[in-house]
Amino acid sequence: MAESYDLILKGGTVVNQDGEGVRDLAIAGGRIAAIGDVGTSAAEVIDCRGLHVLPGVVDSHVHMREPGLTHKEDLESGSRGAVLGGVTAVFEMPNTEPATTTAAALADKVARGHHRMHCDFAFYVGATRENTHELGTLERLPGACGVKVFMGSSTGSLLIEDDDGVRNVLKAIRRRASFHSEDEYRLRERMHRRVEGDPSSHPVWRDPAAALMCTERLVRLARETGKRVHVLHVTTREESVFLAAHKDVATAEATPAHLTLAAPDCYERLGTLAQLNPPIRDASHRDGIWRGLAQGVIDSIGSDHSPHTREEKSHQYPKTHSGMTGVQTLVPVMLDHVNAGRLSLARFVDLTSAGPARVYGIARKGRIASGYDADLTVVDLKRRETITDGWIASRAGWTPYNGMSVTGWPVGTFVRGCKVMWQGELVTPSQGEAVRFMEAMEGVV
Repeated sequence: MAESYDLILKGGTVVNQDGEGVRDLAIAGGRIAAIGDVGTSAAEVIDCRGLHVLPGVVDSHVHMREPGLTHKEDLESGSRGAVLGGVTAVFEMPNTEPATTTAAALADKVARGHHRMHCDFAFYVGATRENTHELGTLERLPGACGVKVFMGSSTGSLLIEDDDGVRNVLKAIRRRASFHSEDEYRLRERMHRRVEGDPSSHPVWRDPAAALMCTERLVRLARETGKRVHVLHVTTREESVFLAAHKDVATAEATPAHLTLAAPDCYERLGTLAQLNPPIRDASHRDGIWRGLAQGVIDSIGSDHSPHTREEKSHQYPKTHSGMTGVQTLVPVMLDHVNAGRLSLARFVDLTSAGPARVYGIARKGRIASGYDADLTVVDLKRRETITDGWIASRAGWTPYNGMSVTGWPVGTFVRGCKVMWQGELVTPSQGEAVRFMEAMEGVV
């Protein structure tokens, strides 16, 4: 008698560790149960002929603004955008109000997300001078994806700009920590380079040297303390070259925005909507990040989804907020790059599934393999669509890619075997749960 499953995805081109091939996927109990010709005995069978079935996309860099800033996003709306865009898990940053710097704040976020977020989730613990001695415990609590350190571009206790402060954080932790790497001292010295009313002066103020100087300091401190670091949103060609020589201690992330947009055009077209930290730079730096990606220096893609309202973005520069929406557009924008020949589909999967699994030590996610969570992103590589503000689920209600035509589109999102999105519609109530990590599983049965 044929084995019966909960769900079968039939006839899609499955992309996993052994390449691409037309295969069925059988799912039972929220996990991959079988790959290959699995028959049709299941509670539901979905025809995936002509579609590609990818490991679930993990966006390891989002700001969902809850608690405290929910006028521009919350965990429900942000995760709704994620699954509409084909993203099955998100890792959320600590700079909310209050900041995620204590066990209680972390537990509060996990409770807020449980079965309210549409995708699975984890949260960064923000490092401060006050909680440094607790970070070794905080980083291993349920729902924590690791420690986040702002060496620049933050305010209050979340800013740790000096070597001694960063050194103390690294000494206190065991897991890989993630860093916003801009030299705060240089940023302060160059504030006079900002030109009122001119957002194109943003990358002049926050220049490439500020990023490189900080990344060089960070790698030196990682070597000194024997710890691992993850450099978020790399924006310069020099950082890509430098990090290639330090892959034993440093992994790196790039964003779709820094791989797609370039100055001065983006500031001429979008004004302050293109304002981001670290900033969008000229095409030579964009090309340098692409070279780093091609050489394997870049380990993961994160959207840095950082929504602000149109009102907050409409003030006169530099009084405007830095950040843009991105979680919902990560997959279509990057698939358009795949179709343009800038990276292979296999490399896209490595950057958005296997890469995050390696960097963060995710348990049972990042591959299509028997026994793994059935997190799947189903895409139509030939489908041509136009990204619009109206499609964006974020409370912010806008995207820097408004009007951009792309080839390649997410048509299905499955989270632990649950069909959450299909053909642009949410089809299952939110069932998001905390992601588990291998380095935080001691004592877990």
